[in-house]
Amino acid sequence: MTKAASAAAKDLATAGVTGAQLAWADNNGIPRSRIVPIGGLADAATRGVGATSLFAVFDTHDAITYAHPGLATPSGDIRLVPVIERLRRLAGQPALAWAPVHQVAADGSAWPYCQRGALERQVAAAAERGYEIRAGYELEFAVAPAGSPDIASAPGHHGPAYSPHALVELDAFIAALLHDFDANGLPLNQVHAEYGLAQLELSLKATDPVSAADDQLLARQTIHAAAHAHGLRASFAPIVSPEAAGNGWHLHTSLWRRGSNLLTGLDDGEGAGYLAGLLRDLPALTAITAPSVPSTLRLRPGYFASAYAFWGIENREAPLRFVPGTTLLGAGHANVELKPSDASANPYLALAAVIAAGLAGMDEGLALPGQIAEDPGTWTEERRAAAEIVRLPSTPVEQDAALVSSSRVTGALGEELLGAFRAVRESDLKWAAERSTDEIVAAHLWRY
Repeated sequence: MTKAASAAAKDLATAGVTGAQLAWADNNGIPRSRIVPIGGLADAATRGVGATSLFAVFDTHDAITYAHPGLATPSGDIRLVPVIERLRRLAGQPALAWAPVHQVAADGSAWPYCQRGALERQVAAAAERGYEIRAGYELEFAVAPAGSPDIASAPGHHGPAYSPHALVELDAFIAALLHDFDANGLPLNQVHAEYGLAQLELSLKATDPVSAADDQLLARQTIHAAAHAHGLRASFAPIVSPEAAGNGWHLHTSLWRRGSNLLTGLDDGEGAGYLAGLLRDLPALTAITAPSVPSTLRLRPGYFASAYAFWGIENREAPLRFVPGTTLLGAGHANVELKPSDASANPYLALAAVIAAGLAGMDEGLALPGQIAEDPGTWTEERRAAAEIVRLPSTPVEQDAALVSSSRVTGALGEELLGAFRAVRESDLKWAAERSTDEIVAAHLWRY
């Protein structure tokens, strides 16, 4: 690894790169980083870079909570070790390279609070059973002119939704995105003007889960840099205005074995068990995949944001939207989209929780109930009760209760990481208790 890091550093320095940004995401989904001079990259790859262990208990507003017993004092240090095989030069910030990190203990041993490590364990658990998971993100975000305090007063584009006319206003920015994503090794499926206020969406090609989480972090760095270069700000916040549709970061997964997609056809076999596992643990999953206070404001009926626990085939109100393979796209295209997911989720933890829930469903041979083609939000309470369709958690307190009730999801995190995650959520909740909805939305607008 030292030799590979040294060679990479030499090549990058020759190309004019002066530093390497070492990145991870905290328990609020917020990217954090250290920059090392490019000449120090090989040393960082061997010995890591020092950081406080308290990043695991930073809340969304950069307050540190000491409520978790495992990290209850300001003492302690960890090392950030860059993943050299994921090293990229940043096209939009050409003086910098970028790499995700492993968070390890000061002696180099595994650190239980490392979110990337939690995902790697679930990927290994799937592999032990003979399964491969593929994953990809759709990212929604809103844009505004640089310096704007919000999106509503100065939207970066004025629609119409899904129209090429909206993108004319952002022509140079869109061109930069297409160029920079390609240069940064992030293959795109598409980019378009979305339904929400000044909203755009882009989707990343599916890959292995750890790379998908890495790519999600690199994608937002790429978007932020391109926006800055073209006089814009990008907001990935779950909700940018109390009245507007929010930003989802929809998570697509598929289940494979020996080159075959087990979601094809979705019969009563392993693919059905995988989806049934996700459905059973949906309330707990949303506590990980949409964990912020604004997340619960976004998950409301009628906004394609998913408010009730059910699954449907190509149903955009469904929190689990099944996308079948077709003659045109091929059988291997089949996947399931988790819609109650947003930028406040740590991508590694989100995927770890999804895989754990899906594997448990297969292990237990869970039966998959019938799909719903309608919007249960328009039904009566009696009809929903008869169909056993329940509301997803709509408050942080409800999310926490759902989380601790699922041994599958909590087990994916482990006791230490779960404790830190819950302490951070409690700190966020206390902060929000003293503020109005408008103040909450404003405070989260540019955090991610």
